[in-house]
Amino acid sequence: MQNVSSKTKQLTGTAVLIAIIILLQTMLGSIQIGPFTITLTLVPIIIGAVLYGPLTGAFLGLVFGVIVSIQVVTGAAGAGSTMMLEMNPVATITVCIVKGLAAGLVAGLAAAAAGKKNMWLGILLAAILAPIVNTGIFTVALVTIFGPLAKQWAEAAGSASVASYILAGIIGVNFVVELAADVILAPIIMRIVCAIREN
Repeated sequence: MQNVSSKTKQLTGTAVLIAIIILLQTMLGSIQIGPFTITLTLVPIIIGAVLYGPLTGAFLGLVFGVIVSIQVVTGAAGAGSTMMLEMNPVATITVCIVKGLAAGLVAGLAAAAAGKKNMWLGILLAAILAPIVNTGIFTVALVTIFGPLAKQWAEAAGSASVASYILAGIIGVNFVVELAADVILAPIIMRIVCAIREN
């Protein structure tokens, strides 16, 4: 009976987090800076990964990736995403899905490993690793699969090279803002996790 109740709570909690992901990604949680989109949607993914484990984190990341893919296809994700889609549709959708899924999975694994000794450390690691994985996969794809497009963006921005453009734009703006937001929100995430676990 206890196991059924626990499963029901997990399913309910996951459903609520999915609703938050949809709301954040479609209405509230994206900031456009040049061709890059900074998202706050990693926060509910981190919460789910910490609360319910790596598989739930991966599933929530997958939901995030699917929503981003829909936004890319419909043109709602911005001009940069549209350019990527026109250059290589399969790779663009694959990157959107894989980076979200991997971010949730890694956050869950980190929280599960470190959280056994210290829940705060587990949440902090999840908050740090999720944006690293999310931005890291995008950056690798941009340099390899979308190299010509990255070069075009770098030239348009007046950067000396693709590397300096990525360092200044993707890592210097996108990643740093996402990482800072997740880490700053980590104490709030911890309170949410503790409140849900107590109930």
